[in-house]
Amino acid sequence: MTTPFELAPLPWDENALEPVISARTISFHYHKHHKAYVDTLNTLVEGTRFADMKLEEIVRQTAEASDPKEKKLFNNAGQVWNHDFYWRSLTPNAGEPSGSLASAIARDFGGVSTLAAQLIDAGKNQFGSGWAWLVSKAGKLSIEATPNAMTPMAKGTNCLLTVDVWEHAYYLDYQNARPKYLETLLPKLLDWNFAARNLDRENQAVRAAAE
Repeated sequence: MTTPFELAPLPWDENALEPVISARTISFHYHKHHKAYVDTLNTLVEGTRFADMKLEEIVRQTAEASDPKEKKLFNNAGQVWNHDFYWRSLTPNAGEPSGSLASAIARDFGGVSTLAAQLIDAGKNQFGSGWAWLVSKAGKLSIEATPNAMTPMAKGTNCLLTVDVWEHAYYLDYQNARPKYLETLLPKLLDWNFAARNLDRENQAVRAAAE
């Protein structure tokens, strides 16, 4: 049976982010949680007008839905998009920002360390499950946090990077110590090349996360 949405491949091997994120965490997170969102999404769109839509279009059209079925659809579509984007926000070869991204970080935050501190705070202070984001609006960088399956993309905001602060993203490695997870991950695994490519695509803020 052909389904409209598939679990996008990870951009690196499951053990590539060790020791910051273990292969065991990646395996559970990707094959269990992420896959479950994809499978549920395929079930929910079957026979509906959403079956022929792109993922990002479903997220946009259902983000403010009041109908319970469409709310459930958004929760799963949003989580698929968010996870696709999260995996690509991470890399075992982090490096440092360069070019126009480095200039924008210096202008809007004063440096990478301040950006990281604000991103960590956003993740730590997000009540319950959610996401912390680096975004751009009219070329200006800022930090946002969103609850549950929400994404800034749903409101037309350009996303550069995200960090997952749902408990399943870190519990096997860090138990309930979300701050430690964030403080360990951010200096070592953020993919600044991915962020730079996203900054250059601000005029196409609503797009696929896995391209």
